[in-house]
Amino acid sequence: MHWDRLFEDLEGQLASEWEAERAALDAESERLRISRLDLRSRLRMLCGLNAPVVLELAGSQRFPVRLRALGADWLAAESSAGAGAQSAVSVVPLAAIQGVSTDHGMLLASLDAQDPAGPALRERMTLGFVLRDLARRRVPLRIALRDGGDVHGTVDRAGADHLDLAEHDAGELRRAGAVRGFRIIPFTAMLWIRASGDAQLP
Repeated sequence: MHWDRLFEDLEGQLASEWEAERAALDAESERLRISRLDLRSRLRMLCGLNAPVVLELAGSQRFPVRLRALGADWLAAESSAGAGAQSAVSVVPLAAIQGVSTDHGMLLASLDAQDPAGPALRERMTLGFVLRDLARRRVPLRIALRDGGDVHGTVDRAGADHLDLAEHDAGELRRAGAVRGFRIIPFTAMLWIRASGDAQLP
């Protein structure tokens, strides 16, 4: 009986040591996985969950939104509309984001980002690509700027890192008589882009 108890104790100790070693290896493996996780992967997961977040933008602006889509250097966010109001979709350059606040459950869920076989086609679309499409469709826009101002107009053309905007009143279409002036706006100066009037972003 004495030997049986000794062997049982030894087996229990060995099993505990193996379990502790396996837990340490699992913890180290998880730390290594998280160390390789980039912000895009977490934003991709939050977009996939249509997560409610607060985007913290340059200039201490905070916007409660639901994340809808992720591009190469932008994301689409749907603002929370009040009762009876229509929600608005904004395109936000990733460079304008200072932080993303969300609840603890969503924060942890964003760590579970899976590696897809390859990025979706939308994730390869740059901000310039999106703005060139808006220029082609002549969508009137409201663009919020980092300096706190905003402008209304229609994109005439979009380059690699800037756009040409024909400025006109909100809700107006781009007609020669409605245009008040023209402006070149670097992408780095923009906080968000939103369709003005009844127009909708894709």
